[in-house]
Order: sequence, then structure tokens, then C-alpha cells
Amino acid sequence: QVQLVESGGGLVQAGGSLRLSCAASVLLFDRYTMGWFRQAPGKEREFVAAVSWKDDRRYYADSVKGRFTVSRDNAKRTVYLFMSSLQPEDTAVYYCAADFRGSEYALGDSYDYWGQGTQVTVSS
Repeated sequence: QVQLVESGGGLVQAGGSLRLSCAASVLLFDRYTMGWFRQAPGKEREFVAAVSWKDDRRYYADSVKGRFTVSRDNAKRTVYLFMSSLQPEDTAVYYCAADFRGSEYALGDSYDYWGQGTQVTVSS
């Protein structure tokens, strides 16, 4: 059974940084596009960032470009999301997701597996 376990969320002041981790118990981790999504209270889930399985290319939502960095360590089967210059509007539950040989990196419905989420709260 595939499991994705996020960690690293918490409470941070505006302007601060956090690093989220997502550990995957999945074979062939290097064949999965790994994505990060978030959902704020009362809002739809939205794409944040993803890293491709094929060429390690990284994709970002416009709202986080230049502030967030996604990376992966295939040997550790872990994907990271480093978030800097955090703002109150970044407050949300952040989810890690895995898409086998995925190419629709921003489309949540294309992902095969999801983590349970980790809360990120940014105070002003």
C-alpha cells in the first residue's frame, strides 16, 4: 500500500520560512511526478508546485514562484517544499501527491496517491 506522509508544517510569522517534507513508501519513486497542493478554509484545492519524474523539471503556481522551491531525493523517496517569505495568504493545509509517470502536473485529479496533509499557518 502506498503511503505519503507529510511533515514540517506549523505556525510561522509573516516573512518566515518552513520546509515541508513528504516521505513516500512506494516502489519506483523515481517514476512519479511529485506535487504539492494546498487548501485553505472555504477555498478550492490549488496547485502549488511539482517536480517531474522524467527530467526533474519543476513547476510552480504564479502565487508562489520565486518564494517556494520544490525538490526531490529519489534515494530517500522524499520530496520537499521549501517555503520562504511566507504570507498569511499561504495559510492552508498542504498536501503531497504522487502521479505515476505523470505529465499533468497541475491537475489534482491526475494524481494517484495523496498524503494526509500538514497545516501551515502564517500569522501577520
